[in-house]
Amino acid sequence: MTSTPRTWVVGEVVSAALMNQEIRDQFNSFFGAWTAYTPAWTTSGTAPVLNDGTLTGRYMKVGRTVYAEVILSCGVSTTYGTGAWSFSLPATAASSGFSALGSARMISTDTWHGQVSISSGASTFQVTFPTSATNTRSANASQGTPATLASTNSIRAFFQYEAAS
Repeated sequence: MTSTPRTWVVGEVVSAALMNQEIRDQFNSFFGAWTAYTPAWTTSGTAPVLNDGTLTGRYMKVGRTVYAEVILSCGVSTTYGTGAWSFSLPATAASSGFSALGSARMISTDTWHGQVSISSGASTFQVTFPTSATNTRSANASQGTPATLASTNSIRAFFQYEAAS
């Protein structure tokens, strides 16, 4: 991954190893594979339990910009808890007074298009969807909002934001 460039000093001998580390490796990280992470799934009420479901995440960090994807795939014995759902970020968001948005998709009986919301300085994100097919107001996703999830249903979220470091 990209990191802070080296500060060179007068009279320093530049070696092939330093050039590789500071230039080649930094440049190559822009084209590297994404890094997998396991997001935590929490709620404002009773905790959900994945059981035979899966929750996967992956991200790429370029400088302080994070590109990430999270996929929740529901299993037969997944329980959904109570209250609004949150998912952990791969890196804490910057405290910039700025909230980031991304896109989300819930696939159940119907397909719902929503958005990802990341607050300034947050370590989690929420997904919001319209509250019903006839109401365009949105609410944080939970069991029953906007749909009741069951086996083979899923939520996919893709977003980018500025990391704290």
